[in-house]
Amino acid sequence: MGLRIKLLGPWELTAGGDVLPLTGSRRIGLLTRLALSAGRVVTTDQLLTDVWGESRAATAPKQLHIVVSKLREFLAPRALDQVIVTAPGGYCLDVPPDHVDAHLFMRLVREARAGRAMGEIVTADRSFRQALALWRGEALAGMSAEWARIEATRLAEERLTALEDHVDLRMAAGDHHAVIPDLTVHIEAHPLRERPHAQLMLALYRAGRSSEALAVYQDTRRVMIQELGIEPGAELRRLHQAILARDPVLDLTAPAQDATLADAVAPAELPADTPAFTARDVELAWLDKALTGPGAGKPAIVAIGGPGGIGKSALAVHLAHAVADRYTDGVLHIDLHGTTDGLRPLSPLEALGRLLRSLGLDGSAVPAAADEAAARYRSLTSARNVLIILDNALDTRQVRPLIPAGPGCAVVITSRQVLTSLDGASHLNLPGLNPSDSTTLLARIAGPGRVHAEPEAAGQIIRLCGGLPLALRIAAARLAARPDWTLSYLADRLADATRRLDTLEYADLAVRAGIAVSLHHLKEEPAGQDAVHLFALLGLLDTPTHTPAATAALADRPERTVEAALDRLLDARLLESAGPGRYRMHDLVRLYAHEQADDIVQENDRVAATRRALHHYLATARTASLLLNPTSVIVRNLHADQPGLRLDTPRKAIDWIDLERDNLIAVARQATTRTDDPGTVEGLAASLNGPFNHRGWLADLAEIHDQALQVTVRTGDWAGQARGHNQLGCIHKNQGRFEPAVEQFKRALVCWDRAGLPLRKAGTLHNLGTTYGKLGRFDDALATMDEAIATARASGQRDYQASILNGRAGVLIRMGRLDDAIDAGRSSLDIWVEFDDPCNEGAATDTLADACRRAGRLVEAEAGYRRAVYLHHKAGHRAVEAVSLWGLGDTLHDLGRHDEAQKCWHQSARILCDVHLITEEELGVLLAQDLPQPPEPVKHF
Repeated sequence: MGLRIKLLGPWELTAGGDVLPLTGSRRIGLLTRLALSAGRVVTTDQLLTDVWGESRAATAPKQLHIVVSKLREFLAPRALDQVIVTAPGGYCLDVPPDHVDAHLFMRLVREARAGRAMGEIVTADRSFRQALALWRGEALAGMSAEWARIEATRLAEERLTALEDHVDLRMAAGDHHAVIPDLTVHIEAHPLRERPHAQLMLALYRAGRSSEALAVYQDTRRVMIQELGIEPGAELRRLHQAILARDPVLDLTAPAQDATLADAVAPAELPADTPAFTARDVELAWLDKALTGPGAGKPAIVAIGGPGGIGKSALAVHLAHAVADRYTDGVLHIDLHGTTDGLRPLSPLEALGRLLRSLGLDGSAVPAAADEAAARYRSLTSARNVLIILDNALDTRQVRPLIPAGPGCAVVITSRQVLTSLDGASHLNLPGLNPSDSTTLLARIAGPGRVHAEPEAAGQIIRLCGGLPLALRIAAARLAARPDWTLSYLADRLADATRRLDTLEYADLAVRAGIAVSLHHLKEEPAGQDAVHLFALLGLLDTPTHTPAATAALADRPERTVEAALDRLLDARLLESAGPGRYRMHDLVRLYAHEQADDIVQENDRVAATRRALHHYLATARTASLLLNPTSVIVRNLHADQPGLRLDTPRKAIDWIDLERDNLIAVARQATTRTDDPGTVEGLAASLNGPFNHRGWLADLAEIHDQALQVTVRTGDWAGQARGHNQLGCIHKNQGRFEPAVEQFKRALVCWDRAGLPLRKAGTLHNLGTTYGKLGRFDDALATMDEAIATARASGQRDYQASILNGRAGVLIRMGRLDDAIDAGRSSLDIWVEFDDPCNEGAATDTLADACRRAGRLVEAEAGYRRAVYLHHKAGHRAVEAVSLWGLGDTLHDLGRHDEAQKCWHQSARILCDVHLITEEELGVLLAQDLPQPPEPVKHF
């Protein structure tokens, strides 16, 4: 929130209504001196003279620089931009002058005097009252420096003069009865000021109290003679004689204007501020700056957007309370009912009628036609200084006629719609609260002791509320109303998705109702029915984000039609943008969408729609997998009901996998809940195996295959169980968990036999053999591989033979039989060259390079590693590319080319970090070493 400096009373610095604890006499003195010249440069010499004074030493300029730095550090979290600006020759406090109460006071007094000169008595009276209300005591109270006392004296004189000018104004309007007690108090405090004595005498005379008026003169004369030794001034003496003569010139023949000064009370229609208002400092600072920026002759307009329950109205009201004192003609607030459950939105004419009545027109003076009412509204606001809160707006058409005309006005609009077509508006899209601010809000309502006592349960409540302030307020209100409830009990209730929206209802607050009203407005639009139906269908999917392509499959509609409906849901804040061509649904909105799906979509249609969406992902993942590993027979034999996206290069396949990673994990998980569709479950697991291995996402892949395995166990599918155990074994092996890998491979072999498919054991035997090799059980490794090769030859699977030969080469390397390893590696590579498979060709090339390096054939090893790096990069297999790069680095180091080796190791480490196989900390350690040891992922692949 913009900083406010209060000098007209005890010194105070605030931001967003909160007092800031600034300490230190020089810090306060320097900030005060700059504040008195806000917006203007104060020279360094002047600052040193005023703030340092007689104690100014040779080090004072350096001390000044330190104090400025400390002030900037203190103020930085409370302001968007730097507040204390370095300027040629000095410093400038870059805040609007109205943020300093002394400057605001002087502006209001100038406006009051100008209004009186133009005969605008009501407006002038309001400005005087607002100016004088800023005073809270003696100016610069507590500051004893000479310059501060001089400024305090000046400001005090300005106040007294303004107060007396205001009395003249009130008396000109016939308010002489009301000013008598005010003047009596004023005279007691300042017995030697002649002007208020004259004003009191005239007020008493006009009130028919002539004798009291003459007594005031005598008292005044006696005091002045006693205190000053002089007679009253000529003006006071003339007034005394005029009262004695009952001169008609003293009579008020007619008030200055017909309106009474009671009409001058500015409208103050703001609802009460929310006591538990939390955080939003950055947003408040941005809004404050948008309201105080140059208006170019037009009103400042800010539009706060966001979904229901995000806190738009609370933010607007809190902002308005903080800045209300800037608007001398008052604050108007109107709820436009754009998304109020059970109420239709106000028409522009209805809203204009309410605003015009707030501005002083009576019912008969309010035009009956919208265009005439808008014109009258613009006329009334053209010269006013008013803040208008247009809360809960439906759309731009509703608010456009409600924009005032005056450059001194400001408008704050809240709406779920994006009002980008509203000319001249600055837009703020309000996000949810972060976990820290959510915790603060929960504690403020439910009680800090309860939240601190159960931090884990509090964290779960916050996660389930998804940063939505409305949901957090409801959860906290339930706890406040039920002291016997623990946070754990509420967290458990919220964790039940079928009851969460019911739990998030309390008194007049309900998350469900807030979502429902947005959907209701969509139903009333001619083109909104498609969006309403699509909203329900989206509740069927558990994906974190939605794309037009996947949604088109879900809805069985053309992609262009679906995209238009998605954008309409985005406009209604039922969806959020998650990037270009991608949409996100808040978890609580998703629960409501799921309820809608149960209510309006038939069960068979729900099943069919979900299958279409899952098979869109299955088809596209199959395409991506084959682009990365064209020889995968399992993937090639997969069937999908949907065509999926068209991907034509490995690079595009990798890009799609990266974008859809979270969605793919979600659909694989969701597929396991469909007990009638095990083929989709295993198909998704198989199609994601290659791509996720390429990216090094082994933990995610393990979860997917474990879920798929559970489905095959429930359905009694032995072949499926064999494939599941085999894939889990490979994942364990690649993670360096060799004993669990052996156990999985052995289970897979048993399942192949029970399925009656012994010839399918070749791949599993190969995997088991390589794992034995990693464990140093070389005899077991070679024996298992011999069995694997025999099985592969019997089934005619040359690709399996190539893989097994490559694995055998790896075992032989570990045994030190390097010539045999080179022969096996070349045999594997010869077969892989027959296939267009850069991934497996790269693996065989890397193994052969390993054998050559260990055999001292370093030139061949270097060439092999470079070829392997190229093939892995081409295939998009970044994790294995990093392994080959490390081997290349080792080889270059052996060749004495140490700088080149370092570059390879560093490049390898950065890739491993990118694919999350090592941490940022581990990367830093590796990069700092002159001769780094290979990290664990390099050892295990």
